[in-house]
Amino acid sequence: MAKESVKARQKKREKMVLKYAKKRKFLKDSQNYELLQKLPRDASPVRLRNRCSITGRCRGYMRQFGISRIVFRNMASQGLIPGVKKASW
Repeated sequence: MAKESVKARQKKREKMVLKYAKKRKFLKDSQNYELLQKLPRDASPVRLRNRCSITGRCRGYMRQFGISRIVFRNMASQGLIPGVKKASW
């Protein structure tokens, strides 16, 4: 499980990306790179990292479900994810 500070930092970055999205798009379209560089670094969507919504784990992230592989496995075996069941043959 990720530290609470790491999760908080990620949420802060997500808010900042949304806040500056229009301004970044306008500056990129007008090719005004000097002003684009003066925006905060965390306003860039490249700095975001996919994290599990439950544990905050960044590795083994399953984009389709928004959770890590470990949480996915536990939830799937408990039947909490609709349409997913453990394979057996």
